[in-house]
Amino acid sequence: MEKQIPLTVLKGVGEKTAKLFYKLHIKTVEDLVAYYPRSYDVFAPCVPLAEVAAGQVCAVRAVVVGNPSVKKAKHLTILTALVKDETGTMQMTFFNMPYLRSVLKPGGYYIFRGMVEKRGNLYVMEQPKMYQRDEYDKLTGTMQPIYPLTAGLTNQAVKKAVRQAIDLTMQNAEYMPRTVLDEYGLLGYEEAVEWIHFPKEYEDMLQARMRLVFDEFFVFMLQLRMAKEYSKQQENRFQMLETAETIRLLEALPYELTNAQKKVWEEIRTDLSGKYSMNRLVQGDVGSGKTIIALLALLQAVTNGYQGVLMAPTEVLAEQHFEAVAELTKTYQLPFHPVLLTGSVSAKDKKEMYGKIASGEANLMIGTHALFQEKVIYKNLALVITDEQHRFGVRQREALAGKGEDVHVLVMSATPIPRTLATILYGDLDISVIDELPADRLPIKNCVVGTGYRPKAYEFIAKEVHAGRQAYVICPMVEPGEMDGLENVIDYCDKLRAALPADIQVAYLHGQMKPEQKRNIMEAYAKHDIDVLVSTTVIEVGINVPNATVMMIENAERFGLAGLHQLRGRVGRGKHQSYCIFINSSENQQTTQRLEILNKSNDGFYIAGEDLKLRGPGDLFGIRQSGIMNFRIGDIYSDASILQKAKEAADAIWEQDEYLRKTENARLNSYLENRMLQEENFGII
Repeated sequence: MEKQIPLTVLKGVGEKTAKLFYKLHIKTVEDLVAYYPRSYDVFAPCVPLAEVAAGQVCAVRAVVVGNPSVKKAKHLTILTALVKDETGTMQMTFFNMPYLRSVLKPGGYYIFRGMVEKRGNLYVMEQPKMYQRDEYDKLTGTMQPIYPLTAGLTNQAVKKAVRQAIDLTMQNAEYMPRTVLDEYGLLGYEEAVEWIHFPKEYEDMLQARMRLVFDEFFVFMLQLRMAKEYSKQQENRFQMLETAETIRLLEALPYELTNAQKKVWEEIRTDLSGKYSMNRLVQGDVGSGKTIIALLALLQAVTNGYQGVLMAPTEVLAEQHFEAVAELTKTYQLPFHPVLLTGSVSAKDKKEMYGKIASGEANLMIGTHALFQEKVIYKNLALVITDEQHRFGVRQREALAGKGEDVHVLVMSATPIPRTLATILYGDLDISVIDELPADRLPIKNCVVGTGYRPKAYEFIAKEVHAGRQAYVICPMVEPGEMDGLENVIDYCDKLRAALPADIQVAYLHGQMKPEQKRNIMEAYAKHDIDVLVSTTVIEVGINVPNATVMMIENAERFGLAGLHQLRGRVGRGKHQSYCIFINSSENQQTTQRLEILNKSNDGFYIAGEDLKLRGPGDLFGIRQSGIMNFRIGDIYSDASILQKAKEAADAIWEQDEYLRKTENARLNSYLENRMLQEENFGII
């Protein structure tokens, strides 16, 4: 195992800064090298005002006309200035920057750069950056990397650290066999790392990205092969026959299962009683009824005398599962004796739970990854149900096998992935699909609108809140300055508080908050102590709030269709009519047509198929989905062809050299071991 270099060897990175990097899952110099830019700031020459277009980042050189105006709205100070050149006029809007009133002098020339929006007949830039002419001339034509950040860490600090990390680690760093590089025309690893962080030209970056995406998929495929080889050895030690309790529950439910649910339940029953342990993925849209299928499987395990586990990605969702199971247990007199085990459970309560689990008194364990810690000893665990956020990895399977248990595994996924991709990504699992929604489910009403619709959208949100409902607003960025022209959670929350009536409670949520903060916000929203939640895509998984009826997504054109559909799935979970408003800040006709697919359809599998057709290199830097497979740089939709090639290459290597024991694969084997160790340390596997 190669020794990992601590971040603190880098100049300018002390213990305090290292802790900030650790929040971003960067613990070593090697991690930093693989911390790829989110996007690039390409500084194009200034354009005349007559040539600007909504939805694009532009730089304009213009003169300030008249004195800027300042107005206050609650905690927000809004400064507006009109600027013009020989071809037209534009409005510049700044938030909480009143000092600019004395900077922006009438008749003064400045370069303003930012995202352009259209409001009626007027083009507007919100929070543009300002440059002097000579300053901007130096930047023109360059590609500057933009990294995901956390509070206290600047983009410049990350760039400096990355530069040093590359210089430290990139000597003789190639690990891919030469045969693979030649066959697929891949760039060398050292060049790829240099060009992905500091490209001189766009084409350099594309070549670098292709190599690194290939690597990521290739390594993932090899890990899958390991899991598949391991699962081949699993004979079913926990054969389960159908029991009267499962039949009785199906008869007692106030609804009949859909045909798709019945088919999937039959496949699971066959697995549980078959010769080999179950290793199955159940795919189904939000609201398709996966949870009742999971509950039936757990009921079958428990009534056959075994224990079952239900693992959730967040503590809040685990608690919601626990409450739902407790309610169903009470209503239908089910033989469950559940416990809730999460990281925040007190040491005293954990000790008590460990005793119940070890004795078999607890037969259903619900929780987060805390369920698989060393101290948890199961009496006769036979079934583990998890979700795609926590793919049941090779190391976890080995940990359970070490306790003498070859369990049945059921992975539940609310991400509809076209079957062509699913068979590659989940190659070690049998695939079931619930592609039918219950008849009584109200379809979500959708609309795709421009930025000028915002005031009406705010009125609509206020109306829904005053009717007792709740709303989500999604922004792509966490804080200002991450990417020009994209809405960020922190500023947007202030804007929304100013725009909505004072009695409406608005809060924000993002992935860089401390776990306890996130948990408190999500719990408050679930209890309806918060009316409107402004969030990043962190809410894709994690909370089930049937009372939320409005989902508004800013900069919708920057997300993939499948990601937008996932976000939309946060509403429409209750008895009230739900709505999704996609704010399109681009005037590009192709973008508008793409979003119209969501306007017309609520079918996740259809949308995922269209996403696969429509995504291409132009969509490389959209907003990443947080839910799919934890890939750092690869995107299963826009990189589907690379995924296929990586699978071919991984299969070929494995056929020639199972477990990579040959000399020519030694470096690849070492790299793979290091990657798996890092992922395990961060709970990714």
